[in-house]
Amino acid sequence: MAKYALYVSLKAKPGKEADVEAFLKQGAEMSRKEKGTVGWFGLKEDEGHYSVFDTFDDEAGRDAHLNGEIAKALMAKADELFSEPLKIHKIAVLADK
Repeated sequence: MAKYALYVSLKAKPGKEADVEAFLKQGAEMSRKEKGTVGWFGLKEDEGHYSVFDTFDDEAGRDAHLNGEIAKALMAKADELFSEPLKIHKIAVLADK
């Protein structure tokens, strides 16, 4: 069971929803190259509200992801795509199925 996770809340700028969705799909593809990333999910929560939820077996995998290519791409696009600062939550997974 993956014991570490990240949850990132994203609010698209008006008119940027399609760009955010395309970015999330690209992020899923990029995550396949990360050995330490167990699961990666790009989510649409509500109109204009998105999130990323990803899981890791260990702290090293999570740290590598936070310093990896997806994080760099996300930060490079943040001002263009999002109307609020990114909220990155480090989460401990207590149980799964």
